[in-house]
Amino acid sequence: MSIYLSMQRVRFSSPDGYEKFKVIFADTRTHLMKLPGFLHLTWWVHPEDPTWFNEVSFWVNREALKDWHMATYHKHAKEWAARGAIMEDIITNFELTNTRLLRVCPCCGLVEDKAFELQEEQKVLAEPCPKCDFNFPVMPNTPSSFAVFKDVPLLPEVPQPSPAR
Repeated sequence: MSIYLSMQRVRFSSPDGYEKFKVIFADTRTHLMKLPGFLHLTWWVHPEDPTWFNEVSFWVNREALKDWHMATYHKHAKEWAARGAIMEDIITNFELTNTRLLRVCPCCGLVEDKAFELQEEQKVLAEPCPKCDFNFPVMPNTPSSFAVFKDVPLLPEVPQPSPAR
């Protein structure tokens, strides 16, 4: 099965523009998790140029990505960004087929090379090494992360104790 990938590289007009964007972006998780066809989104600062920010999102098909672009929330967020927060925005789209998982266990050295269904990314990546049971690190889906995974349920909020009086 093929997967649709969208990559975006963004440069903000100012550090303040990026801080304001983070407020808008914080609600993206809520909207993406409801959207049929969404699989995964990650956002990060470019390691060699901190003025560039990168986003990669995965979708079951191009139509699902189009649905996201037509969603009221996304349209308003883009309009807001175009009014001065974003200076440059480069978007590239690909269709992926035959995705593979390649990994080497740091404990026993087992090399795995197997077909990989991106719809179950976090579930598959959380599987321990079949030879020695090493648990590979998995990026958690947390409210403060810039990664959103649809194939794992949202973690329940942990109640915080009330302050001592």
